[in-house]
Amino acid sequence: MSIVITGATGQLGRHVVEALLERNVPAETIIAAGRSIEKLADFADQGVQVRAMDYEDASSVAEALKGANKVLLISGSAVGQRVEQHRTVIEAAKAEGVELLAYTSIANAETTGMKLAAEHKATEAILKESGVPFVLLRNGWYLENYTEHLPGTLAQGALAGSAGNGKVSGATRADYAHAAAAVLVADNQAGKVYELGGDHAFTLEELAAEITAASGQTITYNNLPAAEYAGLLTSVGVPEAFAEILADSDLGIARGDLLVTGGDLSKLIGRPSTPLADAIRSAATA
Repeated sequence: MSIVITGATGQLGRHVVEALLERNVPAETIIAAGRSIEKLADFADQGVQVRAMDYEDASSVAEALKGANKVLLISGSAVGQRVEQHRTVIEAAKAEGVELLAYTSIANAETTGMKLAAEHKATEAILKESGVPFVLLRNGWYLENYTEHLPGTLAQGALAGSAGNGKVSGATRADYAHAAAAVLVADNQAGKVYELGGDHAFTLEELAAEITAASGQTITYNNLPAAEYAGLLTSVGVPEAFAEILADSDLGIARGDLLVTGGDLSKLIGRPSTPLADAIRSAATA
């Protein structure tokens, strides 16, 4: 059995490789594929196979998937280019005859109206038409979407957004990675759809309260019209097109698009998802 992790040089990909190793999956059966393979040297030292792969280079994708039984397709980061990138991997997986392809989609992909979901929906459609056995890992929001920006939030003394009182079911990258690892090592996963999110959803006002509690600095949540929030993001250097996507995602939160129920994540990882307070405290300490 060999398992290919695409995008293994990214943060989620690294967590998945680590999670597989923690599950005592033999290192030599794990193939970590990515563009900057020098970033995978520590895995290579542990016996993991390392292969160069670029979503834009079909031949490199085909080489990376040689001999694969299972593939984790981690969605690309180049918004606007991801559908064709994902198609390249799916076609290579079909040619290789893999027994399972797991894809990291977005929470509530079938019903969400978020702009960020469009490429995920398109990829799911390609998978359904491909004939490749697949499983969908519909990941919700990463808690790191907020904790990684904690220094800026503290510097500004406020958290801005357009999510209103909507709730988001956030979890850490490591939580989602352990869920992916659980699916990759399990039998009979083809055709399953997992809606993945943290156990306890929160509003951005509640997020601000947790930051206040962890830092000792009063942080307020300022709810803004989407256009105003997008303008604020561009003023601090976020590209305009991406700022609009982020503001639109907050509108999705307000509608409940990133609210996940059912407990799929905690069931897969065999423990509760990482609490928001723990993630905030860890980031504040760091």
